[in-house]
Amino acid sequence: MDPKTLRTVLGHYPSGVTIVTAMDESVPVGFACQSFHALSLEPPMVVILVGKSSTSWPRIRSAETFAINVLSKGQEAQCRAFAVSGADKFASVEWAPSSYDAPILEGSSAWFDCKLESEYDGGDHLIVTARILDMGTAEEHTPLLFHRGTFRTLAPEEVAS
Repeated sequence: MDPKTLRTVLGHYPSGVTIVTAMDESVPVGFACQSFHALSLEPPMVVILVGKSSTSWPRIRSAETFAINVLSKGQEAQCRAFAVSGADKFASVEWAPSSYDAPILEGSSAWFDCKLESEYDGGDHLIVTARILDMGTAEEHTPLLFHRGTFRTLAPEEVAS
């Protein structure tokens, strides 16, 4: 199966966009993550899929807690900045520490403070499950979506049922 074709077909399924953040000692670290999903309500858990080539994940894994920031409309540049390796990703990003000291990015539509539960092999990715310790929302923000290779947002009108 051609990976490029697979990526194109999978791109027809819209996804939210997140940035996973933590403190590596006193230095903030993070990466863009398109694969984030609810896992369990009881106990409260989520799952993220992390590329095995990520240089940020080992630093985040070693922190006791990490945050998942759900990006909103207008944060496309932040997503691109956090998707590259080696740059100072926090250079032009405003953030505040959560109650568990993980960076919460200004302007995110929601955030989750998490603790690593487990990791599983998933081909070229790691399947990471995490327990939610705390969370919050900013209702005024519209979530950022990724669909067919481009950023999008929700239309203001609802679909009739």
